[in-house]
Amino acid sequence: MKSHHRVWGLLVVACLFTGVSGKARAQVKVFSGLGHDTGFTRWLGGVTLTGQIEGGIMANPARPQPGYNFGDFFADHANQVQLNQAEFTLAKAIDSTRNTYQVGFTLEGMYGSDARYYQLLGVSDREWNARYQLIPAQAHVDVHLPWATRGGLDMQAGILQAPMGVEGLDPTSRPFYTLAYTSEYSVPFQHIGAMFNWHVTPMIDVTFGIDTGNQTSFGHADNNNAPAGYFGFNLNNLAHGRLKIVELSRVGPENAWRDIGHYEADHTQRFWNDVSAYYQVNKRLSLTAEFNYLHDEGTRGMGARGQFAGVDAESFISFLSYRINRDLTFNYRGEIYRDNNNAMVSTFRGNNSYMEALAGTGGEVVPGPSASSHGTTYGEMTLGVSYRPQIGHHVRVFMLRPEIRFDRALNGTTPFNGGRNNGMFTFGGDAVIGF
Repeated sequence: MKSHHRVWGLLVVACLFTGVSGKARAQVKVFSGLGHDTGFTRWLGGVTLTGQIEGGIMANPARPQPGYNFGDFFADHANQVQLNQAEFTLAKAIDSTRNTYQVGFTLEGMYGSDARYYQLLGVSDREWNARYQLIPAQAHVDVHLPWATRGGLDMQAGILQAPMGVEGLDPTSRPFYTLAYTSEYSVPFQHIGAMFNWHVTPMIDVTFGIDTGNQTSFGHADNNNAPAGYFGFNLNNLAHGRLKIVELSRVGPENAWRDIGHYEADHTQRFWNDVSAYYQVNKRLSLTAEFNYLHDEGTRGMGARGQFAGVDAESFISFLSYRINRDLTFNYRGEIYRDNNNAMVSTFRGNNSYMEALAGTGGEVVPGPSASSHGTTYGEMTLGVSYRPQIGHHVRVFMLRPEIRFDRALNGTTPFNGGRNNGMFTFGGDAVIGF
């Protein structure tokens, strides 16, 4: 297994130093040029295949023991190159602007170190114990129904990536290699269920959905026996088309019965709330702000003021993106994350520890500040650039993203670098190429 990791590491290093370092995504029509012009062949003609590879490294001069960048999922192994993602997606997209019945699908398989955090209990979480794992990142049917309003209703059903938050699993959808604390600890990752987006007016969309829980499936593979669901709205085309606001809330039990018992696991709720605003100042400058509040009734412990029932976390993130020229963009992210009970932020050491903790079966964890202390307010600032030149016909997107990151506990706790420091400095970036 070590030699296997070494091969992948060499491949990523080669990408980083030969210019195939960045992110690229190409699209191929799988069933183009079919002979008979029928409705089904026209439908097949819209099926596409995409592929994408991402690898990166975040260096830590403090050389933390036992070798982890605290509070970092995708770049958790300090000073080590990782193959984060190698994925292929077969898809038939639907067009929400067309007022007709439409059926599409998305099938995405992904291999790499990021898959450790996006497994589903009962689906793929026990198939692998290495750093590089394989998951069905998406597998859903997409339907557009021209019902009720001119915009109609969109539905996705199956294995879905969670819609909440600004930063997602796909590196093309976010400005940085690393994720904010909010994106790791205060939003869900994967679901089995159904999501609906109702286009009420050109300005208003309503979102709702139901699923088995965050990263769970059915029966004994669920960590409790109750469903969860979403509700929220989008406000589009505000401020003459420059502003968009997305509000999304979620409620349902998310704790494992093995940790707190069957009744408590089924009846104590977790409330997730996220509001994001996207503002395009001009052709070069865009601003994004995200506010998140999470409350969990099921997590209990001892704090500085005695026993507490339930945990809270609040956060605010600001993003700035400035396009310097056609190929180069400067990015900034600043975050304040308050972990009120020191129950949210931690690092998972084992390759399967994150999913084991979700299932309530253990998991080797590098904890944050002691739960007996006061809560911790984390500050994080990340600066970087995205180099994205136009390569050619076969590589539509080509991107290299170096970044530097500063993390700090703002109220005296020392969670970083093996519990030695109240701050952490890391630098590095990722490389992505797609076909």
